[in-house]
Amino acid sequence: MDGGEITAQVLKKQGVNFIFTLSGGHISPILVGAKKQGIRVIDVRQESTAVYAADAIGRLTGIPGVAAVTAGPGITNSITAIKNAQMANSPLILLGGAAATILKGRGALQDIEQIKLFKTLVKWATTIKRYCDIIPTIEEAFDVAKSGIPGPVFVECPIDLLYDEALVRKWYGEYMGDAKTKEDKAISLYLRTHVDKLFACSNENMSFSDPKATVPYSIDQKQLSQTISYLQSSKTPILVLGSQVMFRTIEVNNLAEAIEKLKIPVYLSGMARGLLGDVNPLNLRHKRSAALKKADLIILAGIELDFRLNYGRALNPEAIYISINRSAESLKKNLKPSLGIQADPSGFLIELSRKFESEKLTWDEWMNELYDREKLREREIQQFADLKTEHINPLLLCREINKALDEDSIIIGDGGDFVATASYLVKPKEPLSWLDPGPFGTLGVGAGFALAAKLVRPESEVWLIYGDGAAGYSIVEFDTFVRHDVPIIAVIGNDAGWTQISREQVEYLKDDVGTVLTYNDYHLVAEGYGGKGLFLDSKKKIEETLHNAKKIAKCGSPVLINALIGKTDFRKGSISM
Repeated sequence: MDGGEITAQVLKKQGVNFIFTLSGGHISPILVGAKKQGIRVIDVRQESTAVYAADAIGRLTGIPGVAAVTAGPGITNSITAIKNAQMANSPLILLGGAAATILKGRGALQDIEQIKLFKTLVKWATTIKRYCDIIPTIEEAFDVAKSGIPGPVFVECPIDLLYDEALVRKWYGEYMGDAKTKEDKAISLYLRTHVDKLFACSNENMSFSDPKATVPYSIDQKQLSQTISYLQSSKTPILVLGSQVMFRTIEVNNLAEAIEKLKIPVYLSGMARGLLGDVNPLNLRHKRSAALKKADLIILAGIELDFRLNYGRALNPEAIYISINRSAESLKKNLKPSLGIQADPSGFLIELSRKFESEKLTWDEWMNELYDREKLREREIQQFADLKTEHINPLLLCREINKALDEDSIIIGDGGDFVATASYLVKPKEPLSWLDPGPFGTLGVGAGFALAAKLVRPESEVWLIYGDGAAGYSIVEFDTFVRHDVPIIAVIGNDAGWTQISREQVEYLKDDVGTVLTYNDYHLVAEGYGGKGLFLDSKKKIEETLHNAKKIAKCGSPVLINALIGKTDFRKGSISM
């Protein structure tokens, strides 16, 4: 077996079912080896999409997703996606092609300092130096990616370690030539010694290990008792859950049960959306800032005090503040907690629910106050949804999309203003059914996320909610959806502009320069790539168009709805600083 097939065998042993790639000569043996091992090779049109797809695999399954990209430009094209995964703590493995070991630094095709480039972007960046190192290096990469605070790992795979040994020796022999001079003989000896070191072991000397179980975080019983004491004294507690609570995908149902048992009013953000379904009375969606200002006990689990919580200024300064996070740095970011708990937040909350007797406490008065705020905000949203706009009211469209969702639908958000609006109205109905970029706020994740979601859960509807600006980054992947039979439903909220930016730019700078787009025929673009396209320009046609899109997807074709939407002041003043 060549190094490519050995690599594929390690991936298979680690539970990998898909590898995402854009082909390149430096990585061809990995792709061919993956196919031989029964790993489905999904070739995409942009390297970033491959990495976004691997990111989503990690989030949805807990098993690191895998992307393979060629050397040089293939590597650099993946950087934004890798940084997005790092900031979202997504476990993934990026296999990067590289020049032959003997040619590193000599001006070989697409040869750059890839390890140095990735040092600040991943948990671990390493290069394979010998054939013997392929198995242990990739096995360690999986262990690193999913342990502790998960994240991406970069493994550089030199081309001369991926091809068959006999062929590689032939290549080196061609460089050796017919040595006659003393200098030529010295070079020949050097090359022969080098290739001997590359292949110092045989297949018989190589063995595979089973995937390592992730070592669970320990739970400090004193911290558990202190948390219970704070809860017993609280009259207005609030729990905020972030994406980190979903890292242990096999525990999400136990976590949902734990939250139900604790009976603390909760706000869900990021990947935690949908944890309690779409109608649970504990799950609050609106006026979070007002609730946090009134709360006397605030528990943040798996989310840090960054821009999303106004760097801590959103919290009542008089409240007891508990932070539960895997990261020691995140525990104390911007505000020192009353109690900082470095642990897996899901595991801690599950254990807390077993020890805390919530039945003895009642927060009915507090819940009624929070419900009143919810109802007030719902009335405000309805007023905005009832407004007449030049085209379809975006809030009305989002409401109708929410009605059209199946119980097991997965929702992908890729955009600014329209997607942020959708986050208020389009409600995931079960855990692990909402995907957005995360704290990096990256545009362009949509196609990769949708691709992975549909592959992981083929029976589920996958809805990709696009802003028209964001769609430009990955609409080309409709070609990928068609070629690989991935029938997703995409909806573009087409308001002909970078609206989230223009809101503040026009108000403060009185100029819309750089924020104006046109009402492009995105549905025709999807058709050009072999998918189906639907044009929606009337609120009277919303229900019918969504129904047709669902029908088309069920018949096996990806479909894109190009929905012309108007503008409202619903999100005025929402820019983050």
